[in-house]
Amino acid sequence: MSPRTLEASPRLPDIPVGSGGFPGGGGGAPFPDRPAAPPATIAVWLLVASVTILFAAFTSTYLARRGEADWIVGPLPSLLYASTGVLLLSSGVLEATRRTGGRSLEGVRAGLVAAAALGAGFLAIQLAAWRQLAALGIFLASNPHSAFFYLLTGAHALHVTGGLAWLAYAAARARRAPTAAAALAGAGPAATFWHFLGGLWLYLFVILFAL
Repeated sequence: MSPRTLEASPRLPDIPVGSGGFPGGGGGAPFPDRPAAPPATIAVWLLVASVTILFAAFTSTYLARRGEADWIVGPLPSLLYASTGVLLLSSGVLEATRRTGGRSLEGVRAGLVAAAALGAGFLAIQLAAWRQLAALGIFLASNPHSAFFYLLTGAHALHVTGGLAWLAYAAARARRAPTAAAALAGAGPAATFWHFLGGLWLYLFVILFAL
């Protein structure tokens, strides 16, 4: 091919290439940047994962132990029905606040306070249920089932206490928030953990008294 022919050939347009070898530059990323998840969202899912692993270990030991000859399922405290209803109502109030409370800052504040108050009621009823069992002469060392009952419900109550403190903190922040959207954004991770605790309680109720 002669030099004159080379000069007449069409030339491809220059395409900017990033450091990674992908067209368009931008550090070589083949896809547009995605917004990073907020730290609180990452933290709550890490917390959910760790609590799930903990109770999975408890469940494994529980299921292995219940096959022994000395396993006797104790009585179901009647107050557990009330505590279950109160905790589920608390979760329902919180979710309703997230879905409809954004229209009103006062609605968000009232919903968070109501959910936290119901959570405190759950703990109070749980304490009364433990006293109900104690009045029947059923304690931690009475039998293997009662030991697991106190262990599992006590561990759950401890996490509910933490979730309740988180809800109270979210309610306090909502009192200073300028808008309903800002108040809901601060309460989002706390609500996720609270709903998880409600589902965890239903799970414990089933394995303790329904299986």
